[in-house]
Amino acid sequence: MGSLPPSPDLSPPPKQALIDPNDLLNLFKSQQKYLNYFFQNLDLSQTLTFTQTLLNAKGTIFFSGVGKSGFVAQKISQTLVSLGIRSGFLSPVDALHGDIGILSNSDLLVLFSKSGYTEELLRLVPCAKAKGAYLISVTSSESNALMGVCDLNVHLPLERELCPFDLAPVTSTAIQMVFGDTVAIALMGARNLTRNEYAANHPAGRIGKSLIFKVKDVMKKKEELPVCREEDLIMDQLVELTSKGCGCLLVTDDKYHLIGTFTDGDLRRTLKASGEGIFKLTVGEMCNRNPRTIGPSAMAVEAMQKMEAPPSPVQFLPVIDHQNILIGIVTLHGLVSAGL
Repeated sequence: MGSLPPSPDLSPPPKQALIDPNDLLNLFKSQQKYLNYFFQNLDLSQTLTFTQTLLNAKGTIFFSGVGKSGFVAQKISQTLVSLGIRSGFLSPVDALHGDIGILSNSDLLVLFSKSGYTEELLRLVPCAKAKGAYLISVTSSESNALMGVCDLNVHLPLERELCPFDLAPVTSTAIQMVFGDTVAIALMGARNLTRNEYAANHPAGRIGKSLIFKVKDVMKKKEELPVCREEDLIMDQLVELTSKGCGCLLVTDDKYHLIGTFTDGDLRRTLKASGEGIFKLTVGEMCNRNPRTIGPSAMAVEAMQKMEAPPSPVQFLPVIDHQNILIGIVTLHGLVSAGL
């Protein structure tokens, strides 16, 4: 005989766990309290010395840490690199297996550790000293082993972790991140980093594009422009209106001075109002003679802002030079396609 099929499980489904909104709110308030403790008790003189030391660094500023502190150290290092500051992350484990060869006597090594007793960092210290690097500890314990062996020490005041057991590093890593990123912005200001220099370090992302791309880089020009004269009949320009993908006609005189614009929306409104009379109307009679325009050297992000400005958004901007001569058109679709 075959075995009987298993009996169905008739036990009630487990009750779904729910988050109490009051408990969640209290956690955020507690974290705010612990962060305020950090801000109120941070030693500004220590922080100033630390920041000035990083600013005066002749070599590379290396960061190191283990676990969550290691992730914070990596992030801070990457922030400095994005600001054009020579920096890198040195894994304390990999350092003892050859990577310490990158250290020189002109470098700084910043060690992040909540307790100051991280074994991997303590093993790294004598090796880094032998390379002549300047060592800085960033810890949250009042007195610890790293403080005793580093050249400079920074204390990050920590009231306690948000974790109910005061164990999970959630507040300590938050203050490490706030500390490191704030110091990075202080270095940015002290080095007088310009918007263009910052953009040069972010060429592929939206940040860089918004700071680098100008209207002339993203506009349509020459044969791509839907151009007509004001005396042209509207119905004779339907192909030009629809074929260039701009949703408009750019009305110019014989010297290419911009007179106005006529959009597909204008076409619908004119057709509704005039009926068959549209066959006799010229573009010049119905065009907008005061359109929003922009210059070729304006930032592309400025063009997007101008399109979205009140009283109502538009989908394009004619691009004109200082003599009101039409040289291009920038469209919202083109800006979005460019990653803006």
